[in-house]
Parts: sequence; C-alpha cells; structure tokens
Amino acid sequence: GIEDDINYISKITGATKHRDSLLVELGTYKPCVDFVSEIRILLLGPIGSGKSSFINSVKSVFQGRLTRQARVGSDVTSITEQYRIYPIKDGRHGKYLPFRLCDSMGLHEKEGVGLCMEDIPYILKGCMPDRYQLNPSRPITLSHPNFIASPSLKDRIHCVAYVLDINSINDLSSKMVAKFQQIQKEVLSYDTACVLLLTKATNCGEFLQGNFSNMDKPMTFQSRIMDASKMLNIPIYNTFVAENYTSEWELDPIKDTQILFVLRQMLRVAEDFFEDLP
Repeated sequence: GIEDDINYISKITGATKHRDSLLVELGTYKPCVDFVSEIRILLLGPIGSGKSSFINSVKSVFQGRLTRQARVGSDVTSITEQYRIYPIKDGRHGKYLPFRLCDSMGLHEKEGVGLCMEDIPYILKGCMPDRYQLNPSRPITLSHPNFIASPSLKDRIHCVAYVLDINSINDLSSKMVAKFQQIQKEVLSYDTACVLLLTKATNCGEFLQGNFSNMDKPMTFQSRIMDASKMLNIPIYNTFVAENYTSEWELDPIKDTQILFVLRQMLRVAEDFFEDLP
C-alpha cells in the first residue's frame, strides 16, 4: 500500500545518504601510519564462497556501475587461477585508493585441489607477486623470477578476511574445518589481523537500522553467525554479513551501504594491526 511505498522510499533515501557519506569517508581515507602507503586485505575461502564477487561488488560501488573484473567461478570449480592484487579506483575522481583487495584460488578439502597450503605463508609475508600462476600441487619457489625475496611491511597482508557462504556453514566437512583452523594458526603466527565475512545473505538489507547509524547482525542469521565465529575462533564483533552483487544489472543503495560498511570495518581491523606493531 501507500504506507509501504513511503517506507521503501524513506529507506532508499536514507541508504543513499549513508552510502554517499561512506564513499566520502573511504575516498579520503589514509592509513594511520606513514610507513605503509596502502592496506592489503586478503580474501580466503572455499571455492564458490563469494571472494571474487565481493571484490567486484566493492569495485562496482566505487565505480558507480556494476563491473566484473574479478572472474567468478562456480561452487565446484575455482575459476581464479592467479594470485591477484586488485587496486580500487574511485570513479568520481579517478584516483586509486590506499587499499587493495587480494584474491586467490579457492580452498578445497582435498589435497592437490584448490589453493596450495604451502603458498599461504608466502602470500601473508608479501613474497608472492601479482598475477602469479597458482598451482594446487606445487607452491611458489624462491627461484621464481618474480619472487619477492625481501618484502617490506607494505608488501605483506595486513588483514585476512575469511569468506564463507552463510547458507553452507553447517555443511562444511571436518577436513575443510581442519584446513581453516590450520590456516588460522598460520595467520595468527604472523600477528595478522583477521575478520570473518559471511556472504550470500539474501534480504540482508532488512537488518539495517532506519537511520543507518547502527548496522547490527540480522536476527535470522544469528545461529549461523555464532557457529562460524566459534569455528574459526573469530569474535562476533569481527564477523560481518554481506550480500554481493551477482546477477544484478543496477546498483542498489542499500546493498552499497552494506558493502562499504564491511570494507570500512576491515580497514579499521587492519589499523589495529598497525597499532600493535613493536
């Protein structure tokens, strides 16, 4: 009815205002330390969890149009075969922003399939070059012509975002859970910040508050959020829910707001990493 239309228009108007505020904040963002020019966020997750889709979604919001630079695969086969470091361009001003999203091959429970576990330390330390051709059964070697032998702090990963399909959390095999926990130990050994991103949450915009000042967790997903948080031992306050752009043709200000909020929180978690440096 008319009342529903008024509520919808009000919500879209509020989302647009909050999205534009986040765009300004992120468009003028600078890392809190002078010795790092850009923050690098690595997305890790099973094949088909939405890593590449999240990168495309972030790039789309800043471009003001849907873009699909990162190739997206299926739930069975990882289409990402290279390690990629994606810069984010602010379409309004044409400048590159001081943060990058790093994508890799999806994880798989079977050995010799998906991202090679031995590659992960090299990625975390910043030794792996952009566009390196990943091999599930053979990790990068020091003899590779583009291997970064002496990475600086700016080359390394500053925040790891574990990406999971919120609808498949309870379907993860014990082997996949064990692989995640093994990776988490590796990440923590480097004192790298980490967050948990749950994707494919339909109707996620319903949990946004009317004034968009408080973006709480959706009640319908609370049990799954808690299960995922417990599985990876990542606090609830560093666990986020998002709905990526997948088959849409136009941007949605509510979804934009959600995506930008998650990105901003990732950057804040990364800054905590810098604050904890000796």
